[in-house]
Amino acid sequence: MARPGREGPPVRLPPHAPGLTIGLFGGSFDPPHAAHRAASLLAMKRLKLDRVWWLVTPGNPLKETTGLPPLADRMAAARALARHPRVNVTGFEAGIGTRYSYDTIAWLVRRCPGVRFVWIMGADNLGNFHRWQRWRAIARLVPIAVVDRGGHRAPFAAPAALALARWRLPEAQAGRLARTAPPAWVFLHGLKSPLSSTALRRLRDPGAATRG
Repeated sequence: MARPGREGPPVRLPPHAPGLTIGLFGGSFDPPHAAHRAASLLAMKRLKLDRVWWLVTPGNPLKETTGLPPLADRMAAARALARHPRVNVTGFEAGIGTRYSYDTIAWLVRRCPGVRFVWIMGADNLGNFHRWQRWRAIARLVPIAVVDRGGHRAPFAAPAALALARWRLPEAQAGRLARTAPPAWVFLHGLKSPLSSTALRRLRDPGAATRG
């Protein structure tokens, strides 16, 4: 258990210990879907991770959050979908008060010494990674795994992909990513599902705003 500060309430993190390799998969999970689970299991296997944490965010600063279901509801739906002993669903960002991925990752790195974290993102997020706050600092904090999205073109011409090109590992070396000093990243092929939360929201409510 960790505290964000002297005045803050206790924040409970999923199981962790020095030496473990843990993937961090962040998102609003509105709604969670099969591709989230498939991407997590693919990354766990290919990167040789001990665990994957789903970081259910209070809201994505880059996207519209009007109508976003309560955090507790999204976490419950994510847990119902995950159904895996090594995939943990957590909403601790709400407890520590972070809005941006860099702040969340920096908080974890400080408070979990010896844990080897890897940031996991979909290929669609690599396309706009350069818009994230302190994205270059994220790349210096932790290795990054980009998971291909079925039906999506790999965005290797995206600004962030070009800027980080020299640190990209061959996919055949994905298993050593978690133990490679950042900056380091790898692109993982093999995910067949083109599902997205945005598309599912549109099916649920054709007038829903894009939240990611």
